[in-house]
Amino acid sequence: MTQDLTRRGFLAVSAALAATTALPRLTFAQGLPLTLTAQTRVIEVGGRAATIMGLTNGSGNQGLFLDPGQRFRVDLTNALEEETIIHWHGQIPPNVQDGVPNLPLPLMKPGETRSFDYAPIPGTFWMHSHVPVQEMNLLAAPLIVRRPEDLTADRQEVVMFLHDFAFQPAAEVLEEIMGGAASHDMGAMAPPAQNQNGMSGMMSGGAGKSAMSGMSMGDMKMGGMDMGGMAMDLNDFDFDAYLANDRTLADPEVIRVERKGRVLLRVINAAAATSFWIDTGGIPARLVAVDGHPVTPVAGTKFGLAMAQRLDLEIDLPDSGAFPILALREGAKERTGLILATAGAEVRRIEDRGDTESGAFDINLEQELNLRALTPDGAPALAPRPADRSHMIMLSGSMQPYLWTINGQTWGNHTPITAKTGERVHLTFHNMSMMGHPMHLHGHVFQVVNINGQDISGAMRDTVYVPPMAMVTIALDAGEAARWMLHCHHMPHLFTGMMTEFAVTA
Repeated sequence: MTQDLTRRGFLAVSAALAATTALPRLTFAQGLPLTLTAQTRVIEVGGRAATIMGLTNGSGNQGLFLDPGQRFRVDLTNALEEETIIHWHGQIPPNVQDGVPNLPLPLMKPGETRSFDYAPIPGTFWMHSHVPVQEMNLLAAPLIVRRPEDLTADRQEVVMFLHDFAFQPAAEVLEEIMGGAASHDMGAMAPPAQNQNGMSGMMSGGAGKSAMSGMSMGDMKMGGMDMGGMAMDLNDFDFDAYLANDRTLADPEVIRVERKGRVLLRVINAAAATSFWIDTGGIPARLVAVDGHPVTPVAGTKFGLAMAQRLDLEIDLPDSGAFPILALREGAKERTGLILATAGAEVRRIEDRGDTESGAFDINLEQELNLRALTPDGAPALAPRPADRSHMIMLSGSMQPYLWTINGQTWGNHTPITAKTGERVHLTFHNMSMMGHPMHLHGHVFQVVNINGQDISGAMRDTVYVPPMAMVTIALDAGEAARWMLHCHHMPHLFTGMMTEFAVTA
C-alpha cells in the first residue's frame, strides 16, 4: 500500500512507531495473523519494581495498532499461569469471539492459543481481561484502528493509556473495599457553585459511610443539583499510583513533537475504579471523538472520562516548549500524565499531587449534553425510527454492605433484558445510588438520546456514564441473536454482581 504523506504526517507515523503505546503498522503482513500474548511483565512504580500483566504483540509492545481496512486477525496465547479471557472493548466481533467467560467459550487455559478474525470498527478502542482481578492487575492494552484520514492528516498521533495501580494484590484490594475497611472519598452535593468547567462544585466530606442512609426522594432535586446535602462517593479506594502509559509523573513519558504541530491525543481510561479529568494546561483542544466515534468538535482545555471511556483530542501546540497533558483523579489531588516537548525544550518535574482537588466528573452530564454524533455525510448516526421496545434499568447499591445491583439483582440471579434482532431498543438507566456507573453494553454501538428528560441526538458510544440520581436513555438496533453482557465498568461494582445480559433472539 502506498500513501502520499506530508512531512508532519510522516513524523506522525514515525513517532507512533516509537511510542511505547503506539504499535507497528503491519499492513504488509495482511496475510498472516497478528500475535498477542497475555503474560506477566515488570514495570517500575515509585522506584519499586512491580509485576503486572499485559497484552504483548509480536514486536514486544503493548496492544495493537491496525491500519485502515486491516482485519482483526489475531492469534492470542495465554502465557499466564492462570486461566484468562480477553474482551475487545467497543468492537463488535461475532458473539463467539466476544471474550466473556463461558459466554459462550470457556476461559483460556495456560498455554492455550485462540484465533480471532473479524472486521474491526475504526477508532480508539482497547482490550482487557474480563476477569476483574486481572484487569485490575493491568491485563489491558490499547486497540487502535486507524481511519484513512489518520494516514494523511497533518498531525501526530499520541496514545495516553490510564490506569490506577496498587502494590497490593487485586484480590486483597477488592476484599478491603468490600469489607468496608477502605477509605472512601466523599463529596457533599452542594448547591450549584460553578467551577471553571461549569460543573456543580463539590466539597469534600467525611469518611466512608453509606451515602443513602437517612435520605428520601424528597431531598433530591436534579435541576440545580441541590440534593439536600446528599453525599456521594467519588472513589472507593486510594490506589498507590495513577499511571499514564505505565509511568507516573516521577518519570513521565516525554514525546517529541513539532513546533506549532498538531497532535491527535487518544486517551483511554483503563482504570479499574477511577474517573479522570484530562487537563491540557490551558492549551486549547478540540474533542473530536468519544469511544472511537466522531463527534462535532467541542472546544476546551479540560475534558472528563469515566472508566472504559475514550476521548480523542486535537491539540494545536504553541511554537516551542514542554507541554504537560495531565490526567486528574476525580475529586482528588492525585494526577498522572505525559509531556509533549519540542526539541531542546526544558522538561521540569511535575508533582504527582496538585494543590487543589479536582471536581467530580460530569455530575450534571453537562459534557455529555454537548456531544453530537458526527458522520461524514451529515446523515443521522442512527436512523430515526420509533422504539420497538423500551426497558427501564434501575442501578442501585450501597457502600455498607458493599453491594451493587441492576434491577435489584446480581449476576447469576439476574433477569435478562430482552430484544429481537433488528428491533430499535431504548434502554433507560436510572441511577438510584450515590456512586456513578459507567455502563457498557457488549456487541453494540448505541446513541445517547435522552438525559434527565431532555431529548438529544447525542454521541455514539459503547460506554455511557450515569451519575448519581441521573437518568440516561440510549438507543440501539439489536444485533446478533446472542447473550451480550451489560454491566458497570467499575471493577469492584462488577465484582459484586453489577452485571446482567442483553439477550437478543432471532
